Amino acid sequence: MIRNDQYEYELPETMKAAVMTNPGHIIIEEQPVPRPSANEVLVKVMAVGVCGSDVHYFEHGRIGRFVVEKPIILGHECAGIIAAVGEQVSRLKTGDRVAIEPGVTCGRCSACKEGRYNLCPDVQFLATPPVDGAFVQYMVIREDMVFPIPDHLTYEEAAMNEPFSVGIHAARRSKLAPGTTLAIMGMGPVGLMAVAAAKSFGVRTIIVTDLEEVRLEAARRMGATHTVNVRHEDALAVIKQITGGIGVDTAWETAGNPKALQSALYSLRRGGKLAIVGLPAQDEIAINVPFIADNEVDIYGIFRYANTYPAGIAFLSSGQHDVMSLITDRYSLEETQQAMERALYNKSGSLKVMVYPNGM
Repeated sequence: MIRNDQYEYELPETMKAAVMTNPGHIIIEEQPVPRPSANEVLVKVMAVGVCGSDVHYFEHGRIGRFVVEKPIILGHECAGIIAAVGEQVSRLKTGDRVAIEPGVTCGRCSACKEGRYNLCPDVQFLATPPVDGAFVQYMVIREDMVFPIPDHLTYEEAAMNEPFSVGIHAARRSKLAPGTTLAIMGMGPVGLMAVAAAKSFGVRTIIVTDLEEVRLEAARRMGATHTVNVRHEDALAVIKQITGGIGVDTAWETAGNPKALQSALYSLRRGGKLAIVGLPAQDEIAINVPFIADNEVDIYGIFRYANTYPAGIAFLSSGQHDVMSLITDRYSLEETQQAMERALYNKSGSLKVMVYPNGM
């Protein structure tokens, strides 16, 4: 049994879905509109951001141990409207505007019970094989993974709470403190939202690096105090100059680039903290262990996030972050193939690609 008596129209029987039949090829299919079970809600999906992991599956068909073995629907940065609720749902109602946390965990394992549910071995994460994602007009998800958003927050901003959450999690894991110094290597969408997260945590000096001037300009809008174009400048020399030769308190690597990871490590002061956010293409890379030991560097692995969505919505609702300026490319659901190609092939001048399953 489902309830949708407060919604403005009858639920359709079918919907459109953008299905990746094989890497590099997406088609639009007509599929049945799913119906929520007792503890689930049905969301009319209004905005979905294209993530780096979506692009990786689109290009290569795999990320590490996760392999695309059958047609899959990509997309996991999403927000929308509650269209129907299961009979046991009490926290949400039809018509609510919501952000969706895309990882449904078991709630029973030791990681879940410790509050580190991002490490749940049985997580069902949207758009991670074999789980379908959000490039659809409607989707069902468990009630506790859905969070109401205020009326003034756009669906696009709410969808961006997903990459923003990575920055919040990195800040908490690396014990980011107000008044400290931070270097962030790589200004892709996750890196840019990491700048916003660092600003929210009161960091005094935020130094960022990238190859593209358009991304560095976006980082300045997000709150970066210093930008370094590594095509033309020596990042370590600039960081040492800014910090009086000492180095930064904390460094985050968000690009998944081995050279950027080494730069992040060497940018630290003695006793500094390194957070590894980006994942390199190869499993093993060289890193200076004597430097880590001699300087007592604390290293934090960052895997997604946990318990971040309410804080992220509050930060994004405050108006201090110009997240909408990061969205440079907009596509309909029927144009998902073009959206993925834009994110993959035409990165110059493009910051964030957004897909609108139910119209812009």
